[in-house]
Amino acid sequence: MTGLWVLVATLVAAAAAGALLKARNGRVRDAKPARELPAPVTAALDPASAVTLVQISTTFCAPCRHAKAVLAPLAERTPGLHHVELDVTNQPEVAQSLSVLRTPTTIALTPDGRELLRVGGVPQGPELLAALRPHLPSRTP
Repeated sequence: MTGLWVLVATLVAAAAAGALLKARNGRVRDAKPARELPAPVTAALDPASAVTLVQISTTFCAPCRHAKAVLAPLAERTPGLHHVELDVTNQPEVAQSLSVLRTPTTIALTPDGRELLRVGGVPQGPELLAALRPHLPSRTP
């Protein structure tokens, strides 16, 4: 009988953990405190764009491909928005210095390297765009 209770408790804990991860996936979060950016990130910033979306990825990350499929077209059709994907498979110190614990993580940065927001997991395009609107150039009719 004890084994049954252990099984039930394990299933409940796993379901709760899964629900929490699903709820946090793709959610726009506030920026982390200011810090010096690693050289690969600084090199990836586009000085001509108001916002650069730096997608932190790894080689074997399946959700990273989905994130790129959301972010690349979003940047192409949005003036002032630029997207770059940074593979940190062989550069774990870059992820560590940015406090990135999972891939994909997308960090929105200004041309001078100030972090505006970050998204863990696959971002939701409309939600991300709404959060970035105040930092993008306004459209003229």
